[in-house]
Amino acid sequence: MKFDLRELALFAEQAVTKAGDRISELRIREKIEVNYKDYGELVTSADWLSEKIIQEAIMDEFQGHRILSEENGVHNWDNFKFDGPVWVIDPLDGTVNFARNLPHYGVSLAFALDGVVLAGAVYAPDLHCTYVGIKGEGSYCNGERLQIRTCTSLLDAVIGTGFPHDPAKLEPAIERVNRLRRNCRDIRRFAAPTVDICYVASGKLDAHTESLSPWDVAAAGLIAREAGALSCNVHMVPDHIPNELNGEEAVFATPGIFDDLLTLLRKESE
Repeated sequence: MKFDLRELALFAEQAVTKAGDRISELRIREKIEVNYKDYGELVTSADWLSEKIIQEAIMDEFQGHRILSEENGVHNWDNFKFDGPVWVIDPLDGTVNFARNLPHYGVSLAFALDGVVLAGAVYAPDLHCTYVGIKGEGSYCNGERLQIRTCTSLLDAVIGTGFPHDPAKLEPAIERVNRLRRNCRDIRRFAAPTVDICYVASGKLDAHTESLSPWDVAAAGLIAREAGALSCNVHMVPDHIPNELNGEEAVFATPGIFDDLLTLLRKESE
């Protein structure tokens, strides 16, 4: 099964741009409906609108392709079939930021074949940034080639991270931040991991690490790797979830600090 990766990347870029512009307009012109998911996680009418726009575009263009999306209820990866062509959607990453008129939010779409991410795009409307990645052909922001920042010491590194919605997982996350802060220059938490991981690609961050979902890491992870970043999970990935789509304890970092960061994170979890 062969695909034109540039065409897939262009499709992803156009889909996230259309969805992102629509939800930005929605926030300005209408009242956003707010609801809550598990652990009090926010979901809005903009999440659903963005997902609808992207899903309809995929179904019109790529009949028979499977879709994995944050809001469509597929949260148990044990039964999801990752083989063949799969589109992975995060219709609105950073929903709280979006609802509070903060600029760090994004719309993400990636294409994976047999678990390998081949093309993807992340659009951050309020930041005026469109990130695109093509496997083997690099990654770009607004058409400009991306390149990670050269960083060879954790003590010089600015590292992004996040906190879980599940209260039971909060304490370990706080301990992780404490350990990171003692061993790096500084910590940032923008609360939109698709954008944060793209910041690694553009050199704004030297690394990003937290436990995420497939839709958080699919497109952004490709974009970071194509800019020169390394990625992995702190611990072994279950066999039924492809490496590039597993966000559990995910790490994205510039090569100069990758090993030291991974050692630090593995030490804290012993």
